[in-house]
Parts: sequence; C-alpha cells; structure tokens
Amino acid sequence: MFELSFIWAGIIAFAVLTYVILDGFDLGVGILFPTAKGEKEKATMMNSIAPIWDGNETWLVMGGGGLFAVFPLAYAVIMPALYMPIILMLLALIFRGVAFEYRWRTKRWKPVWDVAFFGGSIVAAFMQGIALGALVQGIEVADRAYAGGWWDWLTVFSVLTGVAVVVGYALLGATWLILKTEGPLQRQMQRYAWWLAAGTLGFIAVVSILTPFQDPVYFQRWFNLPGSILSVLMPGAVLIAAVSLFNGLNAGKDAQPFLSALSLFVLCFAGIGISFYPNIVPPSLTIAEAAAPDASLKFALVGTVVLVPLILGYTAYAYWVFRGKIDPEEGYH
Repeated sequence: MFELSFIWAGIIAFAVLTYVILDGFDLGVGILFPTAKGEKEKATMMNSIAPIWDGNETWLVMGGGGLFAVFPLAYAVIMPALYMPIILMLLALIFRGVAFEYRWRTKRWKPVWDVAFFGGSIVAAFMQGIALGALVQGIEVADRAYAGGWWDWLTVFSVLTGVAVVVGYALLGATWLILKTEGPLQRQMQRYAWWLAAGTLGFIAVVSILTPFQDPVYFQRWFNLPGSILSVLMPGAVLIAAVSLFNGLNAGKDAQPFLSALSLFVLCFAGIGISFYPNIVPPSLTIAEAAAPDASLKFALVGTVVLVPLILGYTAYAYWVFRGKIDPEEGYH
C-alpha cells in the first residue's frame, strides 16, 4: 500500500498542477475582461480560450474524483473544512461557463453575462487561493474526522493567498493574451503583465516567508538539512524564472513570458509539495494513512493508466488545432 499510495499522490498532484496552469490562464483572461476596450477586444479575449476552457477543467474533475476514490479519508476531512470556498468556486465556474455561450446569443443581456464571466473568474480564482491557504495553515483532525469550526478556513493568511492567486492568474491571462493576440490588445497586456509579474513575485515572497511559521514542521523542513539546501535552490529557480519573464516582456517576445509565468506556478506548487510531504492533509494526516485499501488503489490505477494519456492526447490536440494568433474577424463563436 505504501508504494501505491505515493504513486497515487503523485497522480493527484499532477492533475491538480495541470488544472492550475491550464485553467489558471483562462480564469486570468476572465479577470482581465473588464479592461477590454470595446466589443471587438472582448470577443477576441473570449475567443482565445473558448475552444479549450472546458477541456482545461477536466483536470479539476480528475483531481477531485481521484481524491475521493483513492484517498477517501482525506476527502472526508477536506470537504467539511472547505465546504464554503469549494461551493462558491463551483458556483462561480458554473456562471462563468454559462456566460461563454449566453453572451453570444443576446444583445440586451450581454452586459449581465459579461459581469458573470468576470465575476465567475475572479471568485473562482479567489476561492481556490482561499482553499490553498486553509490547507497550508493546517486542518484540525481528531479521530479521523474534521474537528475544526465552520469558519476556520477564513483567516488573514488564507485571504492573502486568495489575493495572490487572483494576481497570479491575471498574470497568466495577460501572458496568454500576449501569445495569442496582436496589435493594441497585445501591447496593453504587455504593460499589464509587467506590473502583474511584479505583484505576483511580491506575493510569492510574502507567502513563502509566512508559510514556515504556519506549522513547526514546515519550519524544520525548510531550515534544517537537507531542507535548507532547498531553501536556497528554490528562490534561485524563482529568480531565474522571473528574469526570463521580464526579459521576455521587455524584448516583446510572444511565448517566453507565458512559459516563464507557467514555470513560476510550477515552482510554487513544488514548494507547497515540499512543505506538505509526507502529509496529504497537513499537519497530521499522511498519504499512507488516508489511502484506500490496496485492492482499490490497484483497480483504479488500471483505468488511470489508460485515461490520463487519453486526456493528455486530447488536450495537446486541441491546443495544436487552435494554435497561432486569434483573428479578431474570425472567432471561435
């Protein structure tokens, strides 16, 4: 069970990371939506993600479903602890998804669906950050069940991580639009991306400084050997990604800023994984303790070995088909 549970932890982590970096940029486009100047720019922004946004959310379903199937104890603890932010996130994603189709079918109600698209994007991003902060600060567990209060998820730290995720997703959205658009909209996003990058790096620094103080285990892991080595390597890697990001923006590159912004998220996700390991629900519920029986893990793994490559193949094909710049005159809708 030990080996299978850790293999499954890696699969769930991969699904969550893939969701964050893929759905992050299309939520970021929604966050930046009110900055569009006129209907033509709004249409261009939505068309840049319209063919792929729903496929991106496949990974959210896989991450949540996988957690329920193979780590039922973790699911049973996390859900009661985070009911409110998770429900609000799902409602926001529903409004946002409906807005994709409805705003193209009406003129009278188009402003309403514009608000739904923007509001759904920013609320979903903020709630994801809140949930992340609540997990990092720890969930109280007693007798293999959630033992905390209804509002334990709402703290200064979780609000900080919520705002950080909104700013980070906006950076991903801006760099995506740099990659996919031309002309005034691209130049506008280049300006926004510079300031959003500075803000994202500031939040990364603040959250990174505060995280070790959320639990003594985090502090020991990062500031005692061999963890102290990572305390030097991780900031160095973030600095390299940041330099690449700003260089790409200053040089007017199309793809480099987006790839550099994605690498920042990957590095932050790796840092969270280092802090959590070997727990799946910090500070006390380990991966091995939360795992389903060995037979269930083996059975689920057989289907996953087939399913994950199929999803990856479909995702890659969708991005390949809709590659290149968006023509404002010939959108997806």
